[in-house]
Amino acid sequence: MALELADIFQQFGPAYRQKYASKILPSHRQAMKAIESCRTEVLGGQVYACSACSETRYSYHSCRNRHCPKCQHEQTEEWLELQRKLLLPTPYFLLTFTLPAELRQIARQNQKLIYNLLFRTSAQAAQLLAKDPRFVGGQIGMVGVLHTWTRNLAFHPHVHYLAPGGGLDPDEHTWCPANKKFFLPARALSKLFRAAFQRALQRTAIYDCIPPKVWRKDWVVHCKAVGDGQAALKYLAPYIHRVAISNRRLLSLSSGRLENAKVTFRYRSSKTGQIKRCTLAAEKFIQRFLQHVLPRGFVKVRYYGFFGATCRPRLWALQQQLALTLPAEITLSQTEQTETDESVLARTQCPKCGNTMTFLRTIYRLTCRSP
Repeated sequence: MALELADIFQQFGPAYRQKYASKILPSHRQAMKAIESCRTEVLGGQVYACSACSETRYSYHSCRNRHCPKCQHEQTEEWLELQRKLLLPTPYFLLTFTLPAELRQIARQNQKLIYNLLFRTSAQAAQLLAKDPRFVGGQIGMVGVLHTWTRNLAFHPHVHYLAPGGGLDPDEHTWCPANKKFFLPARALSKLFRAAFQRALQRTAIYDCIPPKVWRKDWVVHCKAVGDGQAALKYLAPYIHRVAISNRRLLSLSSGRLENAKVTFRYRSSKTGQIKRCTLAAEKFIQRFLQHVLPRGFVKVRYYGFFGATCRPRLWALQQQLALTLPAEITLSQTEQTETDESVLARTQCPKCGNTMTFLRTIYRLTCRSP
């Protein structure tokens, strides 16, 4: 059987939580326990049997934690389909704002604060520069996605924005197209982003912990054309419901204590494109994974400008103005959105003979109040 993240957490999670009992965040503890119990008898499930060959199948419930690599796959396609309906028939650009290395430790210790500031100040900088008539001359729309990891699980917080090449005139009725190959100047955007972040951080208690040199260096901001936006959406979609590492990238797990056991996984080098291997102590691997677990309730996808939820009528009007048919509202009933495990598995075929398996009984979830 292929190695899974749950195997690593089941084997070393209790020891890790005991060792770092006073330091581990509640969100980290919750994510670990959810992944450990995902699709096990702990969460309950159903038992199905084949009347033809007497084959029995146990189907356990998913944890549905957004950091579990076995959950959330269907939501990615649903999100992608929704975003396609919001696209405008214009050239699109991908903006990327990256926190400097000097701020990453602060970000790791103050995730909710720093991530919120990262979103707010980068969007503010882009909107401010876009109002300059030399570039757009109006309000732009952006879909922002937070991304915190590199391919080898290193901590690297940054935000991607997908934005159509143009904006709304101050009268909010006239479309101002941007240059098809040029949207916003990255160097000017970097300075505005840095200044906005500094001003926002000055109003917090952690400002004095920031080394002064960080406000003198250039901050990394990229802006590139991405065609009609379809390919960029496919690039961003996996980050919406994907975790820092998928099960298929895990290669091996050695035995031993938490500090000595080794986890090996593969990743593709961003510089060479070659497949490489990374081997870490199990303790270090767990630490790298958990640093990408988001605070409870944190929203990692945000909409700005005319993409905002309250501005959708304006967006539909823009689509009509730019010769698109007004899309129908996406309203799925509860039965269309999700299906119960019973309804899905009732159609499951027997792996041995191919006949439909029938529901036998329910396995109830184990809780602290269970006998």
